[in-house]
Amino acid sequence: MGKNLTGKLAFIVAVLVVFVFGIVGIPHGGLKQSITDRIHLGLDLKGGMHLVLGVHAEEALASATDRDAARIQADLQKAGIVGATAGKTDAARPQTIIVAGIPTGKLSDARSVLNGNDYSIYDVSTTSDGGATLTMKQSAARDLATRTVDTSIETIRERIDKLGVAEPVIQKYGLGENQILVELPGISNLDQVEEVIQSTAKLAIHAVIGGPFATDQEALQANAGVLPPDGILMKGSGSAGAPEQIWLLKRASEVEGIDFRDAQPSQDQNGRPNITFTLTTEAGDRFYKYTQDHQASGATPGSMAIVLDNKVREVAGIQSAIRDRGEITGGFTRQQADDLSLMLRTGALPASISYLETRTVGPSLGAASIRQGVVASVVGMAAVMLFMLVYYKGAGINANLALLLNLLILLGFMGFTGSTLTLPGIAGVILTIGMGVDSNVLIFERIREELRSGKTSAAAVQSGFAHAWVTIVDTHVTTIVSAAILFLFGTGPVKGFAVTLVFGLLANLFTAVFVSRLIFDTILQKKERGAALSI
Repeated sequence: MGKNLTGKLAFIVAVLVVFVFGIVGIPHGGLKQSITDRIHLGLDLKGGMHLVLGVHAEEALASATDRDAARIQADLQKAGIVGATAGKTDAARPQTIIVAGIPTGKLSDARSVLNGNDYSIYDVSTTSDGGATLTMKQSAARDLATRTVDTSIETIRERIDKLGVAEPVIQKYGLGENQILVELPGISNLDQVEEVIQSTAKLAIHAVIGGPFATDQEALQANAGVLPPDGILMKGSGSAGAPEQIWLLKRASEVEGIDFRDAQPSQDQNGRPNITFTLTTEAGDRFYKYTQDHQASGATPGSMAIVLDNKVREVAGIQSAIRDRGEITGGFTRQQADDLSLMLRTGALPASISYLETRTVGPSLGAASIRQGVVASVVGMAAVMLFMLVYYKGAGINANLALLLNLLILLGFMGFTGSTLTLPGIAGVILTIGMGVDSNVLIFERIREELRSGKTSAAAVQSGFAHAWVTIVDTHVTTIVSAAILFLFGTGPVKGFAVTLVFGLLANLFTAVFVSRLIFDTILQKKERGAALSI
C-alpha cells in the first residue's frame, strides 16, 4: 500500500477510535450502561413530563407601573407640587398612570418632572385642569414582557436543576404568547416537580402599613372603614409557627422578582438563622431610600413583609438602612432560612405562572418506541445494504461499509455533544441512511458512465468522484440549511430530528467521499492495470 493510502487509512482509523470513545466513553457498569450515559434519551423515549406554562406578563407590567406611580408622586412632592397624586384607576389598563391634583401654576414644573429621563418609557399628555396621563410605550411593554419570560425560564431552569433532572428542555414555546415549554425526561415523582415549579411564584417585599388583624372587618375598622388608596389586604402568618392573620400592605412593592441578585442562608451575631441578600444597583438605590426613612431609629419606623405567592410569609423589622446588601430576620429555623433564600435566589419569578398543558409519557411507552425505532432502523438498513450488494456487486460492500461508519460517527457526535435522542431523532437517523445511499448511487452511476465511455477503472473512479462531488455537496448543504431552520424555530422533538439529520449529513460527507474513495483506491492498487472493476 502506498504511503499516501497508508496515511489516509491511519487518519480514518483515528477518527473511528475518537467517535467510538464518544459513544461509550470510559466503560463502566457494562457496555449498555456506558452508551446510555453518553447518549441521552428524550422525553418520548425515556418517559417523563411535558408541560406548557403561561407567564402572566401583565403582572410584571402592573408591578412596574405601580412602582413608577409611587416614584412619580414622590418626585412631584420633591419638586414642590403639593397635593398631586399618581396612581392607576383602571385595572384593565395596567400600562396607564393617572396624575391628578396638579395646581394650575405648577403645570410647567410637573411637565418637566414627567418628561424627564426617568419616565422616558411613557408617552405623557397633560390637561389644563391639572391632570396628566402616562401610557407605557408599546416597545417598552414588549421589552418588559420579553424580559419577564426570559427571567422566568432561567428561574425555572435553576430550580429544576436542583432536582437533578438530566437533559431538561426549558424554552420559549412558539405556539403561544408568553408561554414556556418544560420537558423533564425520566422523572419518577411528578408531584414533586409540579410542587417545585408552582413554588416559584412571584416574590416581593412590601412595606407594612398596619396589622396584624384577625379579620378583614377588623382591618377596615382600624382604618375608618376605608382602605388607603395605595393599600392592599393580604393574608399570611408573618412569622414561623404563627397562625394566619391579615396584614395591610402598601400595594406597590419595594423590591421584587429580578431585583434580587443573590440570597444565601446565614446567621446573625447571636447565631440565629437569617438570610443575607444582594439587590441590583437600581433596586438597591430604591430600597435604600425606603429603609432609611423607616428604620427602627428613624422618625417613621416600620416593617417589611416578604410576600410569596400572594401570601405574607414573614414580617421583619427594619433595623438599619439597606442599599444593595442586607439581612432578613424573623425567627427562622435553619430549614426555613435555606428554603426562603433559595426562593429569593432562584425562585423569584417576575410574574406568576399557570399550567396550560400537562402531559406525561410512561416509561413503558418510551421503551416500546425505542424497540420499534430500532427495528425500523435495522430493517431499513438491512434492506438498503442488500440492495447495494445485489445491484452494485463488489462496490456494494464499499457502500455498506461507508453506511456502517456513517452510523458510528453519528452516534459518536451525539455522545460528544450530549445531544438528546428523540423519536423524531431516530427518524433523522433513518433519513441519514437514505442520504448516504443517495450519495453512493450518485458516485457509482457516474463511475459506470465513465467506464462505458471507455476509460480505465482508475480513471473512471477518479472522474466519477470528481464530478459527483459537486452534486453531493449541493444536496447536503441545502438539506443542512433546512435542518438548521428546523433547529432554530422548532420545539424539542423537531430539534431532535434536526440535530441527528445535521450530524448524519456531515458524517455522510466524510464516509461517502473520503472513506469510499480510499476503499476504491486500495482495491485498484491491488488489481492489475486494466482489470475490470466490480460495480
